[in-house]
Amino acid sequence: MIIANKKRKENIAEYLLYMWQIEDTIRANHMNIEEIKKNIIDKFDIDDVQKKEMVEWYENLIEMMRIEQKNESGHLQINKNVITELSDLHQYLLGSEKEHFYTAAFYKTLPYIVELRSKAGENAVGELETCFLALYGVLMLRLNNQPLSPETLSAVKEISTFLAILSDKYRLYKEGKIEID
Repeated sequence: MIIANKKRKENIAEYLLYMWQIEDTIRANHMNIEEIKKNIIDKFDIDDVQKKEMVEWYENLIEMMRIEQKNESGHLQINKNVITELSDLHQYLLGSEKEHFYTAAFYKTLPYIVELRSKAGENAVGELETCFLALYGVLMLRLNNQPLSPETLSAVKEISTFLAILSDKYRLYKEGKIEID
């Protein structure tokens, strides 16, 4: 909760990846708040009020996952909404005559997106979600000390750069510095 709130304000891409990791963490702890308290919350050096807030945050996420039937896999609607909002901004930026830098960054990343989507076959998702899935997959490989090929590292670098630019545009949009027609 503490980390999520900070990331949401500072970098929406990092926030989304973090929230996907939280979903998996909740599943790894059997959607059980007692396990989450023991394995996660109790490790934070925070006061009782903050601990209570964290417990409530995790309990709310667990409840949402149960209601939305995301016990085994998938993402919460609140996280899907972030992708939708980013996709809307992405489409606006691509269509804007003022956003040459953004458009160039996207087209530099597009070959990697196309390749990843072709590998996904019938499970292919939109362009931005493909980028996030790629980064999340690499995050999981790194957490498990798995090797990454030079091609993967190159793709991840381009995707990360592109999503960093989009995240910055999102922050500016939220601050009212970019208006969408």
